[in-house]
Amino acid sequence: MIPADEPDPVCPLVASIDLAALPKYATDLPLPPDGHLLLFAYPDVDLIGGSDSLGDAVYIPAGTAVEERQVDLEPDNEVAQMNFPQGRLCLRTDVSLPYHQEILDPGPPPVSKRLPDHPYVSELQDAWEGMPGDGIDFHPGLQIGGYAEDEYREEDPAVIAGRLAATEIRPEDWVLLAQWYSGVDGLGMACFWWAIAKQDLAARRFDRVFAAMTNNP
Repeated sequence: MIPADEPDPVCPLVASIDLAALPKYATDLPLPPDGHLLLFAYPDVDLIGGSDSLGDAVYIPAGTAVEERQVDLEPDNEVAQMNFPQGRLCLRTDVSLPYHQEILDPGPPPVSKRLPDHPYVSELQDAWEGMPGDGIDFHPGLQIGGYAEDEYREEDPAVIAGRLAATEIRPEDWVLLAQWYSGVDGLGMACFWWAIAKQDLAARRFDRVFAAMTNNP
């Protein structure tokens, strides 16, 4: 359900989030207090690492008139054949800790460096992943805000997305909007995330979201 003047979605819908249902301090993001946030994804493993966003986000303010819209992909499209999870989203709040080991020094030349003053970051990651109920293997679903996870444990995925977006905004000024560990058949251990620049989030420019993913078949 999207506004009549909104362009046709080019990706399947992953989730519709009722922002009024989120407690005020449930996330670290300055999200609007009401309305709906729609997340769309195009999880194509052949497009990983490219400069094209693999998804979209649409914010619908409360009271906006909406209409049902159908996403029509080619019948033989692999994404069109995927069965995304269906059903209600149930809220659970939890701690989110950094899951990366490196930052990118823009240089020149650009080079990845170990997180300053954190020589034991790998050990901390192992300890956190080993906690009951935590770690990427144990919580398929949708995460709003916090820190993104991926199997490589290297750079912050939100920063990676900001660099792939190649905008005038510095990659280090991007944050995680949402991450989705789908559990969809055919995607293996794929992690999908939507990142947004801090200034765009403050301005509610969700149309400037950049989506990316990693995959371990």
